[in-house]
Amino acid sequence: MNRRTFLQYSTVAGASLLIPQGLNAASFLGEEYSEHKLTILHTNDVHSRIEPFPMDGGKNQGQGGIAKRAALLKKIRSEEKNILLLDAGDMFQGTPYFNYFNGELEIKLMSQLGYDAGTIGNHDFDAGIDNLKKQLSHANFTMINSNYNFEDTVMNGAVLPYKIIKKGPLKIGITGVGVELNGLVPAPLFKETQYRNPIESAEKYADILKNDYNCDYIICLSHLGYAYKDGKVSDLLLASESKYIDLIIGGHSHTFLDKPTLVKNKEDKEVLVTQAGWAGIVLGRIDVYFERSMKKKCIQCNNIAVGS
Repeated sequence: MNRRTFLQYSTVAGASLLIPQGLNAASFLGEEYSEHKLTILHTNDVHSRIEPFPMDGGKNQGQGGIAKRAALLKKIRSEEKNILLLDAGDMFQGTPYFNYFNGELEIKLMSQLGYDAGTIGNHDFDAGIDNLKKQLSHANFTMINSNYNFEDTVMNGAVLPYKIIKKGPLKIGITGVGVELNGLVPAPLFKETQYRNPIESAEKYADILKNDYNCDYIICLSHLGYAYKDGKVSDLLLASESKYIDLIIGGHSHTFLDKPTLVKNKEDKEVLVTQAGWAGIVLGRIDVYFERSMKKKCIQCNNIAVGS
């Protein structure tokens, strides 16, 4: 059974691809898929939401918050073996915590939560590029971006264009891209950072990850935005113009997706595009099942509300 067949025979309800009652994912997919499973957890645009939204009658009251996310992560880690925790940018800006600590608290808490990697959002420059570099010194996870040229800035060497992470027998390649800063962020805040075409940059490193390093699965952390009517570069456009990316975890547009969007790439293969809203209200989750040969995959999606 290939991934397309699995998706066609599954029933979508909310954010999940449901499995018949009485069967777990492994038994439904068969032994060939039960060998290797990867659980991808993701956030984006958390915007310094350290505590839950206040209980003031607002739409999001009681939702989000680091403590509740930590509890969810602890539970999932007790149940699953191969887990990736990723963030798609805009860690900073939005509550007084950022105004007071300039992002130090956000980075230290993400490190304690066990993030594996993240990418840079436009608001992560809000206290300036020198501050961003300073705060990243507190990170024990990798920042990834392939289309910002930091060579003439203090950030030179602080961000990688890609990273390979091994989870059990699986080799996962991760790259990242960010939105055009000029016109969105005051120039003195990003200084000599140069913007490169995100589609060309992402594809360049996805090619390297696939063909030079033989990665089993390739993820792009994107802070471009889900979609635009004016043809601006977006996650959907990136997916359609790619060849080697399997999954795009997006940010910037604060889009809540109940389930990933499937996009056909340049070789008529499916790319998943997902995003988890903003403020840590949702913890995105995608489970990827690989057969023993690593050539076939299927997907189970189940985003999780963080408190309420």
